[in-house]
Amino acid sequence: MSDGELISELYAGCFRRLVVQIYAVTGDLSEAQEAVQEAFTRALTAPGRFARLDNPEAWLRRVAVNVARSRHRRRRVLDRLLLRIGPPPAVADRSPEHLALLAALRDLPEGQRHALALHYLVDLPVDEVAATLGVSAGTVKSRLSRGRQALAALLSDSDVTGSTSTGRTDVRS
Repeated sequence: MSDGELISELYAGCFRRLVVQIYAVTGDLSEAQEAVQEAFTRALTAPGRFARLDNPEAWLRRVAVNVARSRHRRRRVLDRLLLRIGPPPAVADRSPEHLALLAALRDLPEGQRHALALHYLVDLPVDEVAATLGVSAGTVKSRLSRGRQALAALLSDSDVTGSTSTGRTDVRS
């Protein structure tokens, strides 16, 4: 039996059992599933060594428990840090115009979306946007220009206010 077949067979045979065991430790099903998946991922990084273990399921269980513990410790540290810095900022604007803008941004190609967000929302100059994205300043300028045109077209198509340029109510489905 190959190393990959052994891991596949173990996954099929003991994944659920390990998840139930780690769930008892963590009290969180998704956390337990992620910890067990991480244990299998670590087994896949050295399948030959894993195949030579006397009790691979026990090794997977130990790794999953350690992963769950580490994540729990990191989460506690993060929670303490978040308490120190205070409550999160106010919820973003939820006006129809703002939501339409965010939806239109999601429809743009990734390069244009990143350039527009960094330049207009983060207020970075073109040179810094270029350095951040690892492209030339000319590429950033091109993406900004094309992104603005695409946004204008998307936003005029969505017609946030519900009226057309003639003042009539637009009835679109």
